[in-house]
Amino acid sequence: MNKTRTFYMRIGDDANPILKPQAAEKVRAAGAISRTGVNFPTPSNSCTPWSPPYAWRALQMQILQGKDQVILLYVGDQQIRHVRLNQPHPKTVTPSWGGDSVGHYEGDTLVIDTVGVKVGPLSMIDNYGTPYSTALHLVERIRLIDGDIANAAAEQAERDSGRVDVEMGGASINPAYKGKGLQVQFRVEDAGMFTRPWSAAVTLRRAVGPWEERVCADSRVNYITGKPFPLPQDATADF
Repeated sequence: MNKTRTFYMRIGDDANPILKPQAAEKVRAAGAISRTGVNFPTPSNSCTPWSPPYAWRALQMQILQGKDQVILLYVGDQQIRHVRLNQPHPKTVTPSWGGDSVGHYEGDTLVIDTVGVKVGPLSMIDNYGTPYSTALHLVERIRLIDGDIANAAAEQAERDSGRVDVEMGGASINPAYKGKGLQVQFRVEDAGMFTRPWSAAVTLRRAVGPWEERVCADSRVNYITGKPFPLPQDATADF
């Protein structure tokens, strides 16, 4: 770890057979930057919108249940997603960073179907630089699960991917809370970037402490070189 800045080394598996060549190249390029000891550009560190399912990397979130919609709040830059309940997608979807999300309940499980997610220079699915295309179709299934199961799943995730420290923007888990956790299972279909559909899961537990306002301001740091961008200067004052 560089002593002057905090850094995660994120190197994805660019040889994974589900990646099409253009996706593998993006993952490979991100890993190459990471190996130099600097962060590669992501929506999080570059202050651009967090599209789903990337948004689930947020370390705190809230769900607000309304009559005709569900609102998902992510602590990173106060990102917001609106999910219309029991409605179809429009015939023509205007691409947006959050996509067009419609949902319904299957018993105690909220099922969210999302299409029309906008694509940009920094759009990605995960923290390894894995890209998506305009063909992305995402289905998320969200439900409460037993607390012991949630703890076991979260501990396994830490063993697989490492632990996020509080000092690096992590959220402290409430050790006194013995209730249920939240499980998000999602399925990705994107023929533009992947050879077949694939699935993953995220487990969240009750956090302790206040819901912080975290505003992501434009950064002067170039995440490719690790050096500050030069600011425009004028030899004479304007007034």
